[in-house]
Amino acid sequence: MLDPFLGSGTTLIECRRLGRNGIGVELQQKVVEVAKKNIFAEENILNVRTEVINADSAELNFRQELEKRNIKSVQFLIMHPSYWDIIKFSNNKKDLSNASSIEEFLSLFSKVLDNTYNILDYGRYLAIVIGDKYSQGEWIPLAFYTMNEVLKRGYILKSTIVKNFEETKGKKNQKELWRYRALVGGFYIFKHEYIFLFKKVKR
Repeated sequence: MLDPFLGSGTTLIECRRLGRNGIGVELQQKVVEVAKKNIFAEENILNVRTEVINADSAELNFRQELEKRNIKSVQFLIMHPSYWDIIKFSNNKKDLSNASSIEEFLSLFSKVLDNTYNILDYGRYLAIVIGDKYSQGEWIPLAFYTMNEVLKRGYILKSTIVKNFEETKGKKNQKELWRYRALVGGFYIFKHEYIFLFKKVKR
């Protein structure tokens, strides 16, 4: 499994729990250190291979990195990119959350799609986890714009899963407070993300 937007390391923690080898790539050095701490605190009972790389997934030579590790290809890709102009994760211009427009966000994301395409085996899967954006009274279907970029690149859509996070620990028992804040602030509360599951096929 390969995660080009590793963040705090959740996917590699799950890899260790499920017995899957996994590689994660993260842009920010500080986040890499947090991810490593989180990941390697998890017991490796199933003796899987887990690696974290500090790099820009839009520019990294994935083929070369895999060859260094005697890995021929990847059987599963998962991407949970930082959302455009919602939460700023850093001041790095290469960070997708700092894109100046939705067009730039999609362009940066597409570079990662193109950069990872050749290392995923045909017949295998790519999962994208992403939500939409609400700004100045307008719903911006960021998830579906992102989905469309994937479809342009030889993947077929196998499933769309709606992940409801209304009852996550961060928002549990706070529904009324968030509803009040939304009414006062004039914004929309997002209660879900999409998980798009794609299959790489030969055209």
